[in-house]
Amino acid sequence: MRKLTLLTCAAFLALIGPAWAEYQKLDSQRDFVSVVEGKTLTRPLVELRVSEGGGISGTGAVWDVSGKWVWKGGYFCRSLTWGDDDLGYNCQEVAVNGGKIRFTSDKGAGKSAVFSLR
Repeated sequence: MRKLTLLTCAAFLALIGPAWAEYQKLDSQRDFVSVVEGKTLTRPLVELRVSEGGGISGTGAVWDVSGKWVWKGGYFCRSLTWGDDDLGYNCQEVAVNGGKIRFTSDKGAGKSAVFSLR
């Protein structure tokens, strides 16, 4: 009985382990591009594409989103416009966990937004 319980627990942990995995920070532009290339970043009411060449495009709610990005000092630095609103320039820490990517503003010290990679 004890072996069956241990096997059941091990199987359960193997199944949920990836869900508990922590986000891994991306430190290079090459790693970042390999994660987002050909993908759409989605969250409720938001769909974005980030091009290897430094462009950002998509929609947020019903408004167009556009911008530019560079990789600088280990951070994703972007300028962004949402509809008529200039959201400004910000350098963000980027981390991945499976099919999720997290951007944390102010070089990792600010608010975070998590997107699914599709």
